[in-house]
Amino acid sequence: MRLYQMQDSGNCYKVRLLAHQLGLPLELADVDILKGESRTADFLARNPNGRVPTVEFDDGRTLPESNAILFYLAEGTRFLPDDRMARAQALQWMFFEQYSHEPYIAVARFWQSIKPGGYEEKKDSFPLWHERGYQALSVMERHLADHDWFAGGRYSIADIALYAYTHVAHEGGFDLAPCKAIGRWMNRIRSAPGHVPMDWRP
Repeated sequence: MRLYQMQDSGNCYKVRLLAHQLGLPLELADVDILKGESRTADFLARNPNGRVPTVEFDDGRTLPESNAILFYLAEGTRFLPDDRMARAQALQWMFFEQYSHEPYIAVARFWQSIKPGGYEEKKDSFPLWHERGYQALSVMERHLADHDWFAGGRYSIADIALYAYTHVAHEGGFDLAPCKAIGRWMNRIRSAPGHVPMDWRP
């Protein structure tokens, strides 16, 4: 299985983390989106949307979108709940991550810490990104005040999906110090068997 990816992308980190925790072999193919490498004809043949991560399997099939990849890899494993409602709740939080969390927390991080000169270029957008990002963090904090995990009462792909950009939210200007429940949850994830940090490579 080959992962077309950027190392400092949280969406790509999700896939590396789950693959490692499942013991799945993974070959990395680095794609520099800042240099337009995801817009070449070769890459667009694999993912017409021109984004990473994209996984290519041995039979030539490809699968883009980080949370779809998580769902595929987790099928039949401890990372995807067996209970019908718990599975739906895992998807609920993964949709929340892509709709209400990633567009603000990940985007602020990209323009502040990854794109050279990005903060100055987008500084007028940061107040809105921070407002919406803190709203998403408050939703997570309220849930985690009464739950250890996001779905099924155990560590799952819902947690991986949300952890990827939450644990580096400070790189987008977010202060997580007041989020005590989120802090405890992140520590639980770091203590999970097979956990690896974002800079880890297979």
